[in-house]
Amino acid sequence: MSEDDDYGLSPDKVDKTIDPPPVDYLPGKPSGYNPKIGLIGAGGISEFHLKNYRTCGYDVSAIASRTPAKAEARRDEFYPDAVVCEDYRELLARDDVEVVDVTPHPADRLPILTESLEAGKHVLSQKPFVLDLADGKRLVSLADEKGLRIAVNQNGRWAPHFSYLRNAIASGLIGRVTSIDFSLQWDQTWIKGIEAFESIHYMVLFDFAVHWFDITSCLMDGQEPQSVFASAVGYSEQVYRPPALGSVIVDYAEAQVRMAFNAHTKLGEEDVTTVVGTKGTLRARGPGLNDQSQIEVRLEDGSVDVPLEGCWFDNGFQGTMGELLCAIEEDREPSHSAGNNLRSLELCFAALQSAETGQPVKPGSVRSLPIRV
Repeated sequence: MSEDDDYGLSPDKVDKTIDPPPVDYLPGKPSGYNPKIGLIGAGGISEFHLKNYRTCGYDVSAIASRTPAKAEARRDEFYPDAVVCEDYRELLARDDVEVVDVTPHPADRLPILTESLEAGKHVLSQKPFVLDLADGKRLVSLADEKGLRIAVNQNGRWAPHFSYLRNAIASGLIGRVTSIDFSLQWDQTWIKGIEAFESIHYMVLFDFAVHWFDITSCLMDGQEPQSVFASAVGYSEQVYRPPALGSVIVDYAEAQVRMAFNAHTKLGEEDVTTVVGTKGTLRARGPGLNDQSQIEVRLEDGSVDVPLEGCWFDNGFQGTMGELLCAIEEDREPSHSAGNNLRSLELCFAALQSAETGQPVKPGSVRSLPIRV
């Protein structure tokens, strides 16, 4: 080995530490706008909404649920002065509520979203936004007609690692993205016996991976997806019915996104995201979805491991409401607008169709939920 070599690397290839790039990834808050918020639906996920709204100092003045006891429990824990409504229409009739957070499942949510806009309220919708893209376009048009903002609670966009990746790529840090690899092994066996989840045949690709279709749409902004190929496989040792294994390949003209999911990993959970660009590579790695403590940054002039603040289930819910309120205050479209989210659903619906047929599908060609989910 020559003196110019360092274990096969020439001196100019030896890695050196650089300063962390300036990437602003933490959730934003409006500078002065703090409207009264109404929450519709007091199920399990509402705990994370209310907990984080309270942390941010947002004002939830009313909570509606068909089961008043659930709404009362949430009120007592988080917002003791909030009014409890058994019928969501009572909440929509309140003049003091300017923004509504709508959390029920998609089929139940659609009429609530429509009535919320008709009542003159800005809206944050739970995900998946709609089951038919025509319904989504109609809601976007209705919001535009009323001069209102409607956004989708794709809270993964503000998970610290995804938010860092999203903003770093948008800044041009690693050039044009050429590949993304999502590799996830996690334990979702807690759904055993919960019919709302066990009845979703493509649970991994639909209810779960909608976050990854959404973040793919964000990270690949500016590049048009050409085709989606997906599959789902179950096995006899699973403790729940839906296939626990899923994979997706999204092809672009000059790039590819690959997803690998195992939702039945009882030991050795891990979540790794690798983004390769023409000028560098970014990698996030952690033992779970909510525990991604740093980003590896590899650039032409050196590398650095950047520690991250926060976690998905805090930053995510703070980010979705914070961005909506900022957009209302600044009179602009929120970055997670309903119109923007329809592109993510095009990827999701194409993947479901592909998994069902075994054939690649062009994104946008499937306009509604194509099969038994």
